[in-house]
Amino acid sequence: MSESRGRARPDTDEELQPLAVSTARVVLWGELAWVVALVVILAVPALHEGERDWWPWVPVAGIVLGLIGFSYVRRGRGNAAGAQ
Repeated sequence: MSESRGRARPDTDEELQPLAVSTARVVLWGELAWVVALVVILAVPALHEGERDWWPWVPVAGIVLGLIGFSYVRRGRGNAAGAQ
């Protein structure tokens, strides 16, 4: 086994650092994915007719919950200290 676990490269002593990622931006990208899913489901009739008539409600629920999550994150709750 190599002794380089948790290191950036085996030849350095630098520890891996977490990426600085905006939580709000991640939530917005998730919202965009739900909107795209809703548009695709509504654009293809076979995906929202017959036994699949409930499918459009899945991305609608994702959008609503994502908006609630976005407002929660933007108010500063649910974030790590100092995260933006």
